Amino acid sequence: RLVAWVISNWNEEHARVRYYRQLKEHLAIDVYGARGLALAEGGVVETVSAYKFYLAFENSQHTDYITEKLWRNAFAASAVPVVLGPRRANYERFIPADSFIHVDDFPSPRLLATYLKFLDKNKPNYRKYFAWRKKYEVHVTSFWDEHFCKVCEAVRTAGNQMKTVRNLAGWFE
Repeated sequence: RLVAWVISNWNEEHARVRYYRQLKEHLAIDVYGARGLALAEGGVVETVSAYKFYLAFENSQHTDYITEKLWRNAFAASAVPVVLGPRRANYERFIPADSFIHVDDFPSPRLLATYLKFLDKNKPNYRKYFAWRKKYEVHVTSFWDEHFCKVCEAVRTAGNQMKTVRNLAGWFE
């Protein structure tokens, strides 16, 4: 199987739905979730693992807005993510440049479809998207488990120290 997309929040106004509509004119895409097929019994990862590519299309294109669509739905399922979200450079701050395909790398959905079909027929070129796995591994966590533990640890470490931050955005930068 070639391309899968799992979507729960279908909104015709979102760039991802508009891009999907253009892409599907040139390429068969199996859609699961809100407007599509039912997921396999094992869930998203089991379903997506049967595909070469996964559309990791974010519902927002804001800086650093990279969600489970990339980490869990694509990487954990060993599918090459085709991303629509923040700019390529933003993704490259977190993941290797050769681990994903960005829609912005192509002037049109038609040319992206042509490239995915090319990779489908050319195993050595397709395999290049997995070379990074020799050096790195995917660590998918549950937000609640790991992050809450880190917050509790930070509070314990701080002891009785208190600090007020009046401008959180300014402090974060």
